[in-house]
Amino acid sequence: MTLLYRSTRDPQGKTYTASQAVLQGLSPDGGLFVPTEIPKLDFELADLSKFSYQELALHILQAFFTDYTTAELEACVTAAYSTNFTDPAITPLSYQAGNAYLELFHGPTIAFKDLALQLLPHLMTTAAQKNQHDQDIVILTATSGDTGKAAMAGFADVAGTKIIVFYPRDGVSSVQEKQMLTQTGENTYVVGINGNFDHAQTKVKELFNNQILAQDLAAHHLAFSSANSINIGRLFPQIIYYFAAYGQLLRDGKITLGQKINFSVPTGNFGDILAGYFAKKLGLPIKKLICASNKNKVLTDFFNSGRYDRQRPFYVTSSPSMDILVSSNLERLLFYITGEDATKTAALMDQLSQVGHYQLDSEVFQNLGDFAAGFADEVQTATEIKRVATLDDYILDPHTAVASAVAKNYQKASGDLSPMVIVSTASPYKFPQAVLEALETDSQHAEGLEAVTELQAKLQTPLPPTVATLFEAPIRHHLTCDPQDMEEMVRQILKVN
Repeated sequence: MTLLYRSTRDPQGKTYTASQAVLQGLSPDGGLFVPTEIPKLDFELADLSKFSYQELALHILQAFFTDYTTAELEACVTAAYSTNFTDPAITPLSYQAGNAYLELFHGPTIAFKDLALQLLPHLMTTAAQKNQHDQDIVILTATSGDTGKAAMAGFADVAGTKIIVFYPRDGVSSVQEKQMLTQTGENTYVVGINGNFDHAQTKVKELFNNQILAQDLAAHHLAFSSANSINIGRLFPQIIYYFAAYGQLLRDGKITLGQKINFSVPTGNFGDILAGYFAKKLGLPIKKLICASNKNKVLTDFFNSGRYDRQRPFYVTSSPSMDILVSSNLERLLFYITGEDATKTAALMDQLSQVGHYQLDSEVFQNLGDFAAGFADEVQTATEIKRVATLDDYILDPHTAVASAVAKNYQKASGDLSPMVIVSTASPYKFPQAVLEALETDSQHAEGLEAVTELQAKLQTPLPPTVATLFEAPIRHHLTCDPQDMEEMVRQILKVN
């Protein structure tokens, strides 16, 4: 069976193959690609305890990328998940403070984006060959901190590609910024904008939909694609680690076959938790997906009231990858909870764009039962880092701490004591200053690489290679601009006028 894709906004339901959707990234009408049906997996739940991560990845990718051959997907998986990850399990579970933490930070940039972005370049270059794509692919992406580095690490010097990353200059950690600014690769470009992530993401979407720019790019044998989780090549590989977590729980005797579990997911752009939603649709026994937000709690308010309102103060927090007020992947959830109604989805997204908010009707709101939601402010986040460190000498990064605090509050309020997996999205070494301040050490005012050194002295663990190299790596990228000048910056970089 060939699984096809359609746009969340197209009532006519024009279809695309998986490889076409990977290449395009975003639908021509501004919508996001979704499968025309939920596929069937070719394995049983009991098999999960036997699979390696690579074997599981192949099974799940075959279900979603059906116009790729088995040999093509095997090559993609082998290239993506090997010695570039420091743990053979790829996404190991760690049992701490009464919960299981799913560690997604053992890849080359020590953040969960590696799980998809080590794979995406291989999916994309294979897709280009399958579709006789004779243009160079320009990856255009906005990042709130982690996507940019992980995408550049994946695409650096990949033939036939260029990558341009926009990030908020004052909205990422010092380590995140230096990781990006020192990125090697003759095809990589990094631009700091004088604004926040939402400004960058909104403008990137506008550039994708700019037909004049598209024509000018085509005249130079270039075409845009995306590395954000709006791309199915980013989104669906994230399903793998939800199934991997369940398999590890089975292997470790923590659950029985078929037992339902909960996942608490630190959430900003909604891609990570949406992958969990698809995992549940595929049959993984998930009871609740807990959407954990920081002080920018637009998603918490949405799940608790049905109203999405981006017109609110924007806060810069210690968990910058979640400092987002417009969560792009929520559009895919809207499509499903409206009964796959593309017209209604498009109307809601247009209302958000034009007036800054929308309200679900009561019938649609009732379809959000797969989710619970909560948030942790800065004090609660720091308190959770210290609590878990004190209990088990286990150090959380601020994003994971948000998910951990929200999980604890959910368990207390609901009485739901189902096994809980907290999705741990980044290494504490990515946010050393925030972690040190939370632990109330004498190093509260350390910044940048000084904070890395002091955190290492406390943790007594080797620095991940991506951090260790930052001490000597030269700054290679110096470009900055205002959001309204992003198109001109893209044209200058690509020499398209």
